[in-house]
Amino acid sequence: MRAWQPSALFRHIEALQGGQPWGAVLDAGTGTNSIRWVTSIETGRWVAVSGAVAHAAQVRDVAEPVRRAQDRIIVGNWADPQLLAGERFDTVLADYLIGAVEGFAPYFQERMFARLHGMTAGRLYLVGLEPYVAGDPGTEPGRIVWEIGRYRDACLLLSGERPYREFPMEWVLERLEASGWRVIDAKRFPIRYGARFVNSQIDMSLRRLEAMPDRVLAAALRTQGEGIRDRALTAVARLDGLRHGFDYTIAAEPLSR
Repeated sequence: MRAWQPSALFRHIEALQGGQPWGAVLDAGTGTNSIRWVTSIETGRWVAVSGAVAHAAQVRDVAEPVRRAQDRIIVGNWADPQLLAGERFDTVLADYLIGAVEGFAPYFQERMFARLHGMTAGRLYLVGLEPYVAGDPGTEPGRIVWEIGRYRDACLLLSGERPYREFPMEWVLERLEASGWRVIDAKRFPIRYGARFVNSQIDMSLRRLEAMPDRVLAAALRTQGEGIRDRALTAVARLDGLRHGFDYTIAAEPLSR
């Protein structure tokens, strides 16, 4: 199995940090990818927060071989003011957290910036995804990615779940500055989606259909999903991936109160 390597986004964050110590690190919206990165850098301690028990268990499985006594994995909701109350961290990582908040604390996104402000002694590194479901992008690869996103969100909604809601980089920058942050760096990273993205999104959607009460509708959606998968994988092979949209990183520090 190929050894895990940090993504271009995490490598950029490491370059921004330079030789400064990471200190106490908060992985504010932890996942298996972010915890692999957090456990690969030299920290004094780390705390990883997940909104779901099952997700936290996956993170624990990844981190357990290298987790130290001072490192913690916590299940909690950022809308709860008691979550990590009084704690401060030298480095805070918000890895796709703003989009994920919608699934656990709807409409809490703007307050999230103020919430993290009081916990950050040093620097915040935020990773986000430019929304790609809002409207027809006007290109073949963009339309395929758009169709996958709309199908996924429809399946989530019809099965009683709430889709993530991503926010544009410009929106995040404005809200950070309005919440008392000084933005140091902002960078976009173009995305090329491959077969792994296509299969993971369709497979996740099909799993949600298993709980849908209307079995006729579920069967129709399953057929639609497999059709989208076939068209998307054909396009991936023909176009050498679906080039559409971008991820972004933002580095910011809290202004003095």
